[in-house]
Amino acid sequence: MIAVADTSPISYLVLIGEIDLLPALFAEVVIPPGVAAELSHPRAPAPLKDWWQEPPAWIRVSDPGGEPAPEAIERLHRGEREAILLARRIGADMVLLDDKAARQAAKPLGLPVMGLLGVLAAASAQRRVDVAQAVERLRRTNFRVSPELLRDLLERASRLRFEEVLRKIPDVEPDGRDRLD
Repeated sequence: MIAVADTSPISYLVLIGEIDLLPALFAEVVIPPGVAAELSHPRAPAPLKDWWQEPPAWIRVSDPGGEPAPEAIERLHRGEREAILLARRIGADMVLLDDKAARQAAKPLGLPVMGLLGVLAAASAQRRVDVAQAVERLRRTNFRVSPELLRDLLERASRLRFEEVLRKIPDVEPDGRDRLD
C-alpha cells in the first residue's frame, strides 16, 4: 500500500515518538518537495528537523508533476496541494492529510484520505501502538482536534482490547452487546 503524506501527520508522529508506524502500515511513503521543505524549515520543531536531517529509507520524495491543480485545491498550502496532486499522479492508495479543507478537497477527487488519528487507529487495530499513551503525548503538542474525536479514538481502541480479552475466554465471542462499563 502506497501513501502520500502531507507534513502534519509526519510532524506529529515524529513529535510523539511514533513515526515508525508509517512504514509498519504502508509499504511506501511518498512526499512531495513542498512537504520536504516544510520538514526542514528553520521554524520547524527541532525534533522534526533533526529527524529529517537523515531521512529514513522508507520515505521517498517525488515531484507531483505539471498537472494543473483542480480549482478545489488551489487555495490549499503548498504541501497539501502537492500531496494531493502527487497522490493522483502515482495512484496512491491513501493520502495522509490532517487539514479539514485539504481532506474535503481530496475526497471528491477520488482520493482515500486518512489523518493522524486514522493512522493511530489503524496501528492500534494491528496492536502496534498504545493509543492512550500516544494521545497523551499528542495532547502535549499543539495538535488541534476536537475532544470528541479523541474520545472516539480512545473508545474504539478500548473496545478492541476488550474484544481481544473476550476472545481468549473459552466459548465467549463478542457480539456487540458486550460493554466496557
